Amino acid sequence: MDATQPRQRDTPPLGFREFVALIAALMALTALGIDSMLPALPAIGRSLDIVTDNERQFVITVFLIGFGVAQLVHGPLADRYGRKPVLGVALAAYVVANVVAAYSGSFMLLLVARFIGGTAIAASRVVTIALVRDCYSGRAMARVMSLAFIVFMAAPVIAPTFGQAVLLVGSWRLIFWGIAAVSAAILLWFWWRMPETLHEEDRMPLSAGRLLGGFRLAITDRWSIGYTLASTALLGGLYGYINSIQQILYDTFHRPDLLVIVFAVTAGTMAVANLLNSRIVMRVGTRRISHTALTVLILLAGAHLAIAWAGYESLWSFAILQALMMGCFGLATANFGAMAMENMGHIAGTASSVQGFITVTAGALLGALIGQSFDGTTVPLYLGFFTAGLVALAIVAIVERGRLFRPT
Repeated sequence: MDATQPRQRDTPPLGFREFVALIAALMALTALGIDSMLPALPAIGRSLDIVTDNERQFVITVFLIGFGVAQLVHGPLADRYGRKPVLGVALAAYVVANVVAAYSGSFMLLLVARFIGGTAIAASRVVTIALVRDCYSGRAMARVMSLAFIVFMAAPVIAPTFGQAVLLVGSWRLIFWGIAAVSAAILLWFWWRMPETLHEEDRMPLSAGRLLGGFRLAITDRWSIGYTLASTALLGGLYGYINSIQQILYDTFHRPDLLVIVFAVTAGTMAVANLLNSRIVMRVGTRRISHTALTVLILLAGAHLAIAWAGYESLWSFAILQALMMGCFGLATANFGAMAMENMGHIAGTASSVQGFITVTAGALLGALIGQSFDGTTVPLYLGFFTAGLVALAIVAIVERGRLFRPT
């Protein structure tokens, strides 16, 4: 092992199952903060006098932007002070932000609280990846991340149902109280059970030179920046879907009652895809799986776009093709993330923050562009997905120098 690489544990600091479950729970807090909002957007709009339907999407967008930008801060802090204190403080701040959101009396205050909440929970993305990288690398890391994603993907299935259930008995404000309560419980679990995974001698000083050096390495390493940009393109499509799904079900198909079911089905295929990835990645390899999945995603998006353009779109075609695309998305991005981190072990926190900043911030802006283009049809969404897939494939081809689908 290179002298600059930190010592890596042979086993996780907890039992394997608890380790994966805790990582998944920490990751799921972000999905809970996003997806539980979807059924509540019309109620929030009525309560806070939001003028246009598309404007309601900012409840999602500002959270994602805060989530992306703050990762530049959490990563270096995690490399300097350790994983545990940084994530612990951030989770506490996330609880407070959701309490403020619950009390918001204006749309602007709600957006401010959502932005702050996004900046706080960004630590869960950066630190969890660094935690996993502290213990695993390569295909083993991809396997752990896939297993975590299986549990993590329960959040998009459950969160809209949770939001819908809350609306049946009370105000949308109770959703934020629920998120705060769940976040507090996971904070206690994390603080009680997870030891520090960054050795004292592996901690990096907070100096401008080191930070710039780490940022430079993360954006100049071919695998790191290449697979980060490919993930960014695909996330733009995903965030466009999240921004648009409520209006598509309400305004395009006139079936608001099916929002929770359709969203759960599409999220469920991502969970299945990650389970499959965890079973085959050690044998097949990250490149073969992800490159194949990306190619199939492009073909599905192109077919869906043609159907929508021709005017033959139905709720069935939408749900089935979107579910298949989400499965491909899961297979591609889980492996893209592992490959982007492959050479970053000695600056895992910093590299994860840079990669997260690029993927989430740029992905959120692309998703907002797709969402704000909603015109009552699914054409803008699938034009966005198709374009994003082609861009991602072009980037991957450049990174791999044309040698796609190779085993290693």
